[in-house]
Amino acid sequence: METQITFICLFLVTLGLSAGQEVKENLTGTVGGTVTLPGAVTETETGFLSYGRAIIASVSNGGLKIIVKNIYQNKLQWNRSSGLFKITNLQRSDSGIYTVQRGKISSSYNLQIYDPAPTPAVTVVDVTSDLCLLTCSVDKPATLLWIRDQEIQNQNRSAPSLTVTVRKEDRASSYRCAAANPAENKTVDVDVTILCGFNETETLNDRRSYWIAGGVCIGFFVLIAFGVWMIKKKFLGQKPPASQTQAGSVREEEVQYTPIRFKDKRQNQEENIPEPSGSSDNNLTTVYAKLEHPIDQNQLTASS
Repeated sequence: METQITFICLFLVTLGLSAGQEVKENLTGTVGGTVTLPGAVTETETGFLSYGRAIIASVSNGGLKIIVKNIYQNKLQWNRSSGLFKITNLQRSDSGIYTVQRGKISSSYNLQIYDPAPTPAVTVVDVTSDLCLLTCSVDKPATLLWIRDQEIQNQNRSAPSLTVTVRKEDRASSYRCAAANPAENKTVDVDVTILCGFNETETLNDRRSYWIAGGVCIGFFVLIAFGVWMIKKKFLGQKPPASQTQAGSVREEEVQYTPIRFKDKRQNQEENIPEPSGSSDNNLTTVYAKLEHPIDQNQLTASS
């Protein structure tokens, strides 16, 4: 007990000497988050942690003793290996100046607690064949930024929404919308090729080009085949095989038909045809015919 009182007295003296010391570093945190104070008190050292001018914890003999238990009993931690203090489950009431004192060395930190940054949402406002208008919005004011690759395209402080124009030629770039406050920022990545439909438009155009090119090629080959067929039909014809032609000629030459010509006795007086006897009603008349070979027209033509 006496040792603890001695440490407290020494701390108060040192704190009074360093009362005019400037704050070395500003720290930020979010409600419900965690922050680690950079000043360290190792397990071989004796030190104190104060909030404002009130001591809230002390370190001695390699152990942590929390003095303001009603506030920091379940939210203040000390890492034995690193010697750093960590405050968890931050609330807005935790904002203020914290001082880490070890011997004659003290480090002060101005801690500010903010609400978590809102999560942005991206929607499509308008789409044309070459342009796409996107809006990034939040449910409470924050600093909004549109980032293309590593370059800020547009930004606005304490705005509920922010728009950006995406050109088709920039569809390969990466776009992000960020909502930020002094404590943190939250970003959402945007795939403009899908959200703006640039990929789908390009695919449809490519498919249409493929179909047109395929149709032209097919039509070209059809025209060539039709032209070849017409040439064969008109100029070459279809000649029967030689064997069939010779067989047909032989058959036509082998079979010759001789017409029968009947001559009456009155037409040719040189023929000795006997007269019929008896009446025409009771007797048959015999008629003699002379078979004559047909005259070959080709021979007549040749002789003439």
